[in-house]
Amino acid sequence: MLKKKEIIDLTIEQSEFGGKSYGYYEDIKVNLKGGIKGQKVKVYIKKVRGKKAEGQIREIIEKSPLESETSCTHFGNCGGCLYQGVSYEKQIKMKEEQVKNLFNKAGIEGFEYLPIEGSPNFHGYRNKMEFSFGDEEKGGPLTLGMHKKGRHYDIVTVNECNIMDEDFRKILDTILSYFKEKNISQYNTRSHKGYLRHLVVRKAFYTKEIFINLVTTTQMEVDLTDLVDSIKELNLQGKIVGFMHTLNDTLADVVQSDETRILFGRDYIIEKLLGLQFRISTFSFFQTNSAGAEKLYSIVRDFVGNADNKTVFDLYCGTGTIGQITAQKAKKVIGIEIIEDAVDAANENAKLNGLDNCKFIAGDVKEKVKELNDKPDIIVLDPPRSGIHPKALQDIIDFDAEKIVYVSCNPKTLVIDLVELEKNGYKVEKVKAIDMFPHTPHVESIILMTSSTSEAKKYGLDTTCSR
Repeated sequence: MLKKKEIIDLTIEQSEFGGKSYGYYEDIKVNLKGGIKGQKVKVYIKKVRGKKAEGQIREIIEKSPLESETSCTHFGNCGGCLYQGVSYEKQIKMKEEQVKNLFNKAGIEGFEYLPIEGSPNFHGYRNKMEFSFGDEEKGGPLTLGMHKKGRHYDIVTVNECNIMDEDFRKILDTILSYFKEKNISQYNTRSHKGYLRHLVVRKAFYTKEIFINLVTTTQMEVDLTDLVDSIKELNLQGKIVGFMHTLNDTLADVVQSDETRILFGRDYIIEKLLGLQFRISTFSFFQTNSAGAEKLYSIVRDFVGNADNKTVFDLYCGTGTIGQITAQKAKKVIGIEIIEDAVDAANENAKLNGLDNCKFIAGDVKEKVKELNDKPDIIVLDPPRSGIHPKALQDIIDFDAEKIVYVSCNPKTLVIDLVELEKNGYKVEKVKAIDMFPHTPHVESIILMTSSTSEAKKYGLDTTCSR
């Protein structure tokens, strides 16, 4: 009988969405974090309950038949990617099957499943990187990069990471070297002492504009003039338009601002997508794959279809990208987003693009939808990974829009919301996955739903449905 703390060998039977996998030890299903179908692994058992167990992969004994060599020198040490050793063609097939399996398990049927859309670029595609300062081992030299695989505190310098742009690598190396020479310490998340916390770099894929945000505590006063000057002198493919310094004394290990100072230039970049311009500020949400975002938004626009003389609600709108892309043919677009900086950017973007039929509101969707007097013909949803709050979902249902286009970065919470929407008169018509995050376990999904009750009302039919 399998026991807690036992170490076993098993073969991974299947990879699931979100970087999960499982295998069987005799008749017990062992769930794992990480892992690729076909790998033979050594597993430490953390928990056993009946016919299910949770384990931690300690060693890969034998590679999966899906795996080949990878060009990334950090793979296996850095925890940022899972599928670097799998060909890109096989990666997107795996992700497509993972999404299909979640729909099958949820019992959602009778829709058109369109082929998955791959990313236009699967190397150097990220327009934003958020690095942490730290050390790779306790007391070791200063590092700047990503968390080490399976470790909470250890940081790996990723100056050869192949999912980020070459300019990011040069900036990372320059800043790391500067603070090493100055012998300035990183912030320790356990003792809460130290200065250096994070480095955020954003680069617009099409305009090539770059801004940098250095995040520190207030535990030291450091003159950063020399650092800014050295960054401005770098030979980059893009152009540095701004350098910010964010002060953050909160205990949580997140990028957060108590105060943000502009050391050089401005606090935003401009990106261009599908003929529109978007101002992206320091803390704004924007898709991290610009070329992939163009594909994503093109599919959303196709699913929205003819919006002439129609009102569109863009809920969880971020910087208003989707709303503004649909606004070109809509009567009115109303967007809601909880992050105020993103809403400010969305309204600025609408002005920048000459769109006077857009209005973006700051607040929680579950609260703000109650205040809207307009009735939507079409609702576009792009919620966070946790999905839609049940109260907000009921308000969305009550609007009885004729069409809903749901964009999701988490198909697990997506299918939960879709089941509820189907119970209330909506039908899933089309599903399409698009890979915005090559080499990682993540994937976006776009769903078109239509309302049977809205259609019935056109003909004066009974629209009562059980809830």
